[in-house]
Amino acid sequence: MPVGGLVPRATDNAADLVVRNAKIHTGDPVRPQAEAIAIRDGVITVVGDDNDIASHVGPETKVVDALGRRMVPGLNDAHLHVIRGGLNYVLELRWDGVRTLRQGLAMLREQAARTPKGQWVRVVGGWSAEQFAERRLPTVAELNAAAPDTPVFVLHLYQSAVLNRAALKAAGFTRDTPDPKGGHIVRGRDGEPTGMLLAAPSALVLYSTLAKAPVLEGEDKKTSTRHFLRELNRFGLTSAIDAAGGFQNFPDNYSTVVELAKAGQLSLRIAYHLFPQTAGQEIDDLTRWIEMARPEDGDEWLRLNGAGENLTWAAADFENFAQPRPELADFEKEFEKAVRLLMENGWGFRLHATYDETIRRDLAVFEKLAAEGLFPAGNRWLFDHAETVSADSLDRIAALGGAMSVQNRLSFQGEAFVRRYGPGAAADAPPIRAMLERGLTVGAGTDATRVSTYNPWVALHWLVTGRTVGDLVVRPPHNRVDRRTALAMFTEAGAALTGEEGAKGALRPGFLGDLAVLSEDYFTVPEPDIAHIESLLTVVGGRIVYATAEYEGLDEELPPVSPGWSPVAHFGGYQTTPRTGRSGARQAELLGQAVAESEQHRQWRARRGLAPETASTFFDPCFSL
Repeated sequence: MPVGGLVPRATDNAADLVVRNAKIHTGDPVRPQAEAIAIRDGVITVVGDDNDIASHVGPETKVVDALGRRMVPGLNDAHLHVIRGGLNYVLELRWDGVRTLRQGLAMLREQAARTPKGQWVRVVGGWSAEQFAERRLPTVAELNAAAPDTPVFVLHLYQSAVLNRAALKAAGFTRDTPDPKGGHIVRGRDGEPTGMLLAAPSALVLYSTLAKAPVLEGEDKKTSTRHFLRELNRFGLTSAIDAAGGFQNFPDNYSTVVELAKAGQLSLRIAYHLFPQTAGQEIDDLTRWIEMARPEDGDEWLRLNGAGENLTWAAADFENFAQPRPELADFEKEFEKAVRLLMENGWGFRLHATYDETIRRDLAVFEKLAAEGLFPAGNRWLFDHAETVSADSLDRIAALGGAMSVQNRLSFQGEAFVRRYGPGAAADAPPIRAMLERGLTVGAGTDATRVSTYNPWVALHWLVTGRTVGDLVVRPPHNRVDRRTALAMFTEAGAALTGEEGAKGALRPGFLGDLAVLSEDYFTVPEPDIAHIESLLTVVGGRIVYATAEYEGLDEELPPVSPGWSPVAHFGGYQTTPRTGRSGARQAELLGQAVAESEQHRQWRARRGLAPETASTFFDPCFSL
């Protein structure tokens, strides 16, 4: 973009990319604000104004005018299942951002019509019934009507899944199928499965059923992953810490990102963890991995960060707030072996722990090992989630040199948490301000993709406002953070959790050239509109990896989405929603759609004898005689 006054004259020190005329929040206390930035060989060389960068503009320098928009350091999701998500992205119909169930079902119906025989329509995470105007799940009957012959699997949080008739058959569920441990197959009066699966409290029944669906092969896995990374770049993400997870085997399921990294085709920096998959075999797996690799092996694009988020299966609690807190059996003996093995060999780790009851038992093991000098020992370790962690446990974590990573799971499960534990407990779930006041490093993430959405601005909205996607205020002001702190949790803290705080997380000379130019000014936009922010220009290491609006066409071309029937090819990923300033006419239209859908649902229930044949007559004293 030609810019008056910036005449190319640099020779030896010419930048590859210059972005100017921006309102830059650098995250650098030495120079917190700037207007222009120059990047060469993937690294920031200058942060300043037009005068500062003028001598770095050469004949080949790409100069981009930010048009006065807000620029921030590239976001870093500290807990994202990015590797698994990439392998499945193009197969999934995303309800992320969809505001009515009516719209979601219309998308599902259309997708079922184009899905070939043998494939499934799957809605897997990123949404909650509370975000819909109708405030409910789809029914089995609605899925059967939308897709009579195509298997449909709809996952709702950690709580349940709804399957149509074709999916029950494809998954092999019959009247003789036993309930799996920790799960429940809902059955009708005739003993046949109805199509509802319940986590009670373990979500294994949900995920093991999903695992029966067809998967991608060959080049399609690479294409799917590249499109998923581009979708993350769309929201300004430039880094993520992969928390591994169930059904993510090492090294098999990591081969796609490894091949993309070798080809220079990653558009997101990934630090990954290793998660033992087989109960009873965890120590053997960890021992083998320790002999194969060491944390920080790799480079700034793809690097090993340690073990977790499970070390042993028996020590993991469940995060299904629709069910009572699980009572864990004795797990300390094997758990201690795993932690000792990691600490003695210089491996860091992260631990999934939802409840303080679990955290206290973990800490007792750590303190036993601390008496032998293994804590703190310089290994990076942290707790994930920690919705009910206590003040005493936070003090113990700080004393042992630990850190925290919180996610906006209550954006999607806040209502369920309040119903079970009450608003008082929800106010401190998790106690973010208490963590920060103790000087703990607190990274922020989404825990996408199977429950929360991968859109980080929904998480930032939750950090700042304490509101769920259903607009319920869960966390009061005393447990919220200001916008700068929330952004730092998504930038600086994430870098610290991977030992890269000296290389990224801020915009300063010598740091990696990772940035995002935003659609709205994060620092001044009304609070409800934080969740609607997207990136217009995302840069990773000086490469423009996402560009839209005035910058469309500046990013790298991707191969077309494959297979061609993919939901992503037709609907894209996250469904952009209007800002709060939508017109009254549009609001009325959406409410009208929700009312119509509600009446259809009532009629369906009436036909089956589950509701009166006629709608209730409401008494209004204003119209009484």
